[in-house]
Amino acid sequence: MKDQPAFFNSRAAQTAALLVILILGFAIRFYDLTDLPLDFHSARQMLSALKARGMYYQASKDTPAEERSFAIQQWRFRASVEPEVFERIVAFTYQFTGEKIWVARIYSSLFWMTGAVFLFLLARKITSADGALAAAAFYIFLPYAVIASRSFQPDPLMVMLIIVFLWAVYEWSGLKNWHFAILAGLFGGLAIFIKFVAAFFIIGGGLGTLLGRGSIREALKQSQVYVMTGLGILPGAVYVIYGVFVAGYLSRQFEGRFIPALFLSPSYYLSWAGMLNLVFGGAAMTTSLLGLYFWEKEKRRFILGLWAGYALFGIVFNYHISTHDYYSLPLIPIAALSLAPLADWFFAQIAKLTTSHWARIAAFCLLLLGGFMSLWGTRAQMNSVDYRPEAAMWAEIGQKIGDKTITSLTQDYGSRLAYWGWKSGANWPQAGDIDYRRDRGGNFDFEKTFVELTAGKDYFLVTDFDQFLRQPLLQERLSGFPKFAEENGYIIYDISR
Repeated sequence: MKDQPAFFNSRAAQTAALLVILILGFAIRFYDLTDLPLDFHSARQMLSALKARGMYYQASKDTPAEERSFAIQQWRFRASVEPEVFERIVAFTYQFTGEKIWVARIYSSLFWMTGAVFLFLLARKITSADGALAAAAFYIFLPYAVIASRSFQPDPLMVMLIIVFLWAVYEWSGLKNWHFAILAGLFGGLAIFIKFVAAFFIIGGGLGTLLGRGSIREALKQSQVYVMTGLGILPGAVYVIYGVFVAGYLSRQFEGRFIPALFLSPSYYLSWAGMLNLVFGGAAMTTSLLGLYFWEKEKRRFILGLWAGYALFGIVFNYHISTHDYYSLPLIPIAALSLAPLADWFFAQIAKLTTSHWARIAAFCLLLLGGFMSLWGTRAQMNSVDYRPEAAMWAEIGQKIGDKTITSLTQDYGSRLAYWGWKSGANWPQAGDIDYRRDRGGNFDFEKTFVELTAGKDYFLVTDFDQFLRQPLLQERLSGFPKFAEENGYIIYDISR
């Protein structure tokens, strides 16, 4: 593909185009920066927010003792699935900015955009500057990616580290030097350390690279391969061993991720496809897959290794891949790489048609307009809901509850109430949790659960009315109790009698 005419046919044009893409990418991610982190998988974001606040309050000596104790307790109480690296970075930053939860949004955006630069470098190495620019634009402007890459969770950092690993391991495959071998091992190991599921993409990319340059037998003769493997395995392995066998807090975190019965259910495959449609949309997904036909044979093994890693990941974590759309977040850079050769061919055709300087400028303006229109639609989505008033509502609920004990059916398993209302209690299961328990072969005894969760409690708080409507037994049971308070957004039942 190197002999095709280039649309961006000078280093200055390529640099200018990349700068425009990066500037627009940062601009859309910093839009509505200070809104509350409730726009994307709020339960996961609030988990990190509570942990970061607990770390910050532990280091702070100027906060009231009661608030400090509650914040630390919520941090320690919440489940630890991954190492709390991102939360500690944010908590450290709070020492200079104060507790500004939008700090995490800046970091996540920086992680994602750093990944874009290395994705561009990788795609340019594999295809051309034209294909690399298209891959970077896809990765940056995809509407789902814009929203997800601002979220307070480890995934944007993990994706960045995966991309840097892929760039380093591909560079190593051509140069076979220790510099890139160590870089690949370090970044691969960091990605797996940040979130264990990165292992599927690190292994897939590593094997794809090796197979693209030779055979596994030849690779096993190289000492650099063993160093990369050791560096990749060590950090994550130490964390898992410590968390499972020493501290014990990870012992139950791997349960329920794989449900064999799902393989016999058509809904599993349809739900997985639905998640992909939510992340990419049918047209973008199809275009990325068609791009595989434009890859040269040796290089195709590299990208197929990445797709195989994602497929295996979806099989092992079959419940989450079909119910959590952000589990497909690492597929975005893979899809972007997949379409790079197709984009290279496409730009070559435009280059043939735009022989004059002004025709080339007009074509660039049309491409820029398309990207701007996509971002404008994403901006409208961000602007459609203002979550800031929720902070006052949760603070009001906290004041009304006072020192009473509660059971609650609220958004994010009580995280919003804990963060802005400074109150916690027993959480009533959501409808999805009940279905999940049944999918794993368990049952749900409503009356027994109600008695256990409300024993000794004064109030039952309801704020998640969508979930409330899905549980008629709970509605009927609570209708027998008087309402202590009812406002727009919440009902508090007095269950102390």
